This record gives sequence, structure tokens and C-alpha cells, in this order.
Amino acid sequence: MRKYWSSFTDVIFKNPAATDTVKDDHEKQQQDSYVGSNDENIDRGNWTNKREYMLSMIGYAVGLGNVWRFPYLAYKNGGGAFLIPYVIMLAVAGIPLFFLESSFGQFCSQGPVNVWRALPIFQGVGVAMVLVSTLVGIYYNVIIAYSLYYMFASFQSPLPWSDCFYWSNSNCSLTPREVCNNTLAANWSEPVIVANMTLWENETCPKENIISIPVQSPSEQYWDLVALQRSSGLDETGPVVWHLALCLLLGWLLIAAALYKGIKSSGKVVYFTATFPYVVLLILLIRGVTLEGARDGIEFYIGSQSNLTKLGEAEVWRDAATQIFYSLSVAWGGVTALSSYNKFHNNVFKDALTVCLTNCGTSVFAGFAIFSILGHMAHVYGKPVSEVAQAGFGLAFIAYPDALSKLPISPLWSILFFFMLLTLGLDSQFAGIEVISTCLQDAFPERFKSKRSIISVGTCAILFLLGLPCVTQAGIYWVTLMDQFCAGFVLLIAALLELVGVFYFYGGNRFIKDIEMMIGTRSSLFWLWWRACWFFITPAVITVILVWSLLTFRPPSYGTVQYPAWGVALGWCMIAFCLIWIPLVAIWKILCAQGNPWQRMCAVCSPVEGWGPYLEVHRGGRYTDGQRYYRKNSLHLPDNNVYHISNHLTRL
Repeated sequence: MRKYWSSFTDVIFKNPAATDTVKDDHEKQQQDSYVGSNDENIDRGNWTNKREYMLSMIGYAVGLGNVWRFPYLAYKNGGGAFLIPYVIMLAVAGIPLFFLESSFGQFCSQGPVNVWRALPIFQGVGVAMVLVSTLVGIYYNVIIAYSLYYMFASFQSPLPWSDCFYWSNSNCSLTPREVCNNTLAANWSEPVIVANMTLWENETCPKENIISIPVQSPSEQYWDLVALQRSSGLDETGPVVWHLALCLLLGWLLIAAALYKGIKSSGKVVYFTATFPYVVLLILLIRGVTLEGARDGIEFYIGSQSNLTKLGEAEVWRDAATQIFYSLSVAWGGVTALSSYNKFHNNVFKDALTVCLTNCGTSVFAGFAIFSILGHMAHVYGKPVSEVAQAGFGLAFIAYPDALSKLPISPLWSILFFFMLLTLGLDSQFAGIEVISTCLQDAFPERFKSKRSIISVGTCAILFLLGLPCVTQAGIYWVTLMDQFCAGFVLLIAALLELVGVFYFYGGNRFIKDIEMMIGTRSSLFWLWWRACWFFITPAVITVILVWSLLTFRPPSYGTVQYPAWGVALGWCMIAFCLIWIPLVAIWKILCAQGNPWQRMCAVCSPVEGWGPYLEVHRGGRYTDGQRYYRKNSLHLPDNNVYHISNHLTRL
């Protein structure tokens, strides 16, 4: 029992680069499948080339939210006027955080847990990031399963949600249903159902007497009754929906295959998965703008109906900041993990700027493709665009499929759309699983050095089993619950502590000097903006979002279905499970440090011995003195240049 507990604590608390013995196995390492002959770091490996890193980062940042959330937020918050707060929040919150995390990971070539060797008392922040990435990975792949199912269902004509077929109930209708209430008018003997104001006994029902009967569109009923087989609530779990379970299994198999050799294999896959969504969006945009009513949709999205007065509403600014924060995937650990495989002198600043601008440009571009076709749908139904525009699941699996079913050759457009959602989701999942694999490899470098494929496949298998409750008849309620709680408060708190730890404890000036070791010296004017953001502006923005989110918190719901009290309590427990490691790890570090209480606090608030660039050849200046972790992995040094530290230092 003690052996297993020791292994568990080592994963979280061990300083990973330290070891007592070093084997002279340089030639063997070069033969590892996850290490290339041109890699400068033959212990961990590097990206094969710059393109693979950039495509992986863009694929990670550009996800489903760019397609199904941003366009709706823009329409809701003033159309084109929303771009003003959106760009401002990108500049003051999005890019600074992305630049911070990518620089942090690249500098020390470690994952989101072990970068905190720079500040051991904050290592629990990295643990929280890994845990939230794990929880998000469980339900995010369920959304990929939905996309797979709809893609397979699209291989038939007509599309199964294009009309009220055998699977529907009496509440399904393509047209509105209205009742003429004769009690309010003379000469009417009984209530009469009329469609589109048809005549009854050579007369038209008076407008004031018409009562609309709520109905569901075929696409809405297909989503509820066929795809989800949705139960009445979280209390009614129901059996596993096997077609979704099989799609979930297929999704995890695709991810495991792509990550079989770590970044060496996923870097090849992203050549397709990161670029294909842009091809589909361009095709959908070209097709959409040629449809009747497309202009109305675009006008609602970001055209002449933009409302500048919305800028005076605080909620607009909060939505802009929240969208930037989540769409760039900061504080999840993925940015740090992916950048840790960069070569040391890679221009991380230019890369961060490119990825952030590409991500936001994609959001705006996707909105044109989405709303042009929604405009056509509104034209067909004779409704304003505001009545067909939705966000989230409602857009991806109800409104947009309904719109596509109205087009000629509708199966083709449907297949392309859901295949695009699949590739968008896969890219984000690659990085999420890479976070877990990277942290395990960094924690046990000798044990897992040649077992990268086992880690990837084993992680995917475990997360598949944990995701099975999300493909029961109550699965959509679990997905919504985890999405609202796991992908919310934890990320905001982790990002805030990340900024505080790096710039108020580790030292902002020291961190800037670390970055200059990688990208070269920059002028003080260059750093003026970044200092202002990192020290003041970005923490203030995150604090406002966090406080506002707490004050305006509403219990989760799915449509009209409210969650039971135990479900809401479970959501808060998930948040607590992720955050509790921050104080626990801090206490553990203090207890393991040596000296009196003040000396212990100083020790855990200072970098451990050996902190700095991973390879000896990149260490210079203040990182050349004292004992260091061994650097047997530098291709520029002979194999007998080995450095190690004593055991007691690993306890810091």
C-alpha cells in the first residue's frame, strides 16, 4: 500500500528532471519513435518543424466555440459593434495570457505542473489545470460523438430530420399551428385550427382571436427523440444510448491513433484536421451568400443593424472578455504543454500573436458562413432571423441542420458541416490528452520514456469509460452540467493565480529576462505594454469576470428542464475537487521544506535548484551557478557532461 501511495504522491510532488543515476544511452534515445534525429532535446523530443507546432496550436485554440458561440454573441450584443470590446479584450487579456503560458512552457521544456518548479508553492495551480483538462476531455469527446452520429446519419436522402417521419410524435410540424378562439368572436361555433390564416366559411379568423400552439420542428424532435433519446431530467438516467456509445468509442480510437507517438504523430494529423475546417467554412460561405435571404442573416450578424448603443451595457463587455478567455484555451494547460516541445530559441512572441489573431479571425469568418444560411432558413420559414438564431447545441444540432435540409443536395452540405465539427473537436482533444501524457512523462521520465503510446492509449481508454454516463438518456444533462461548472470558475481562478505567481512572486522582470534568453533582447518600450497587462490590466479583467460570474450565477438548466439540488451540489464538488489541490500542494511543499517557518516559506516561494532551461547548452548568466539537474540530453555536449542534485533537493 505504501508503494502505491508513494507513486501517487510522486506524480504530483516530485521535481521531475532530478534523478540520482544517468545511463549513457544517447544512441538508444535517438531511435525512440517520439524523438527525431534533428531534435535538440532527445529526452522529450521536439516538434518536427514549425508548421506542425503552429497548426497544432491553431487547432487547439480554434474549436467548436468559434463556430457555435461567437456568431450568436456578436448578433446578440450589437452585431459589428461587438467587435470593439472583443478586440479590446483580445489585446488586454487574451494575447497576454497566451504569450505568458507559451513562454513559460518553452523556457523550461516542461508541462503545466512541472513549470512550477519556478515557484513550488504554486504547483497546485498546474495540478488544477490538468484535472480540469481531464474533466473537460470526458464530456468534450461526447460532443465529438454527436458530430460523428449526425455525420453518419447524413448519408441518406432525404435527411432524416427534414420532415416529421415515423420517429416523430403529434407535436412535430413544419409549419406553425394556430387555433381560432371562437369564444371571442361572434358566429363561431367551435375552436378551429387554421394554417397561415386560411379561410373558414368564407371568412378569416380575426387576428386578435388567433392563438398559437407550440410545436417542435423535425430537427428539434430528431435531436431529442432519436439522437439523444433524452430522458425527463438528471434524475432519470435511463440506459446507454448505444449508437452514441459506439460513436464515442470511435472518437477515442481516432484520438488514440493520432497521439500514438505523441506530437510526432499528431503533428502529421493536424495538417488535415487544422486546415479542413477553413475549406468547409469557405464552401459554406460561398454557398450561403448565393441563397435568397442570406443578406438578411448577415445584416443581423454584423451588418447595418449593428447597435453601437450596446457598448454602454456592461454585459456586452463581460461576454467579450469571457469569449476571448475561453476561445483561446488559456489556463487549461494545453498551451504550456504544446509549447514545451518547442526548440529553445523559437520566436514564441510571434507565434502567440499569430495564433491569437488567427483564432479571432476564424470566429468572425465563421459567423458569415453560419448566418448567411440561417438568413435563408428565416426566409423559407417567413420568420425574422432573431427567431431562428441559437447558440451551442441548439445551433449545431437543431437550427443549422434544419437550415441545411432546405438546400439542394442537402446530404452533401450536412456531411461537410458535421465533418468540420468533428475535425474542430479532434484538434482540441489532441492537446487536452497531450496535457495528461506530458505531465506523466515529466513526472516519471525514466519510467515512461519509451512508453508514450501506452500512456496515450491507456488515457483514452480510461476517459472513454468515464464518459459512458454522458451517453445515457440523461447524458446531455451531464454534458451541460460539466460544461457549466468545470469550464468556468476553475479556469478563471487558475489564470488569476498564474499571473499572481509569475509576476508578483517569481518576479515579472525576471520572467521578462527569461523570455529574452529565448527571443533576444527587446527595448523597454516593447515591454511597457506587456508589463502593464501582466501586472495590472489582465488580473483586473479576470477578477471582474470572476466576481461578476459568482454574483450572477444561475443554476444550470437544459431548455426548460431544471437541475435537482444534488446535481448543482455535484457541480460545485467538481470545482472543489480541482481547486483543493492548490492549497494541499502548497501545504505539502511547506511541510517538506527545511528550516524554520520563515525559511520554509522563502524556500517554497523561490525557484528550486536547477530551475531554468532544460538543456545545459541554453543555460547562461544566473542559471550557470550552483547545482543543476543533469543535462545528458544536449546534442552539443559529450555524454559524460552529467549534472545531478541530491535527493533532499527534490523535496522542494
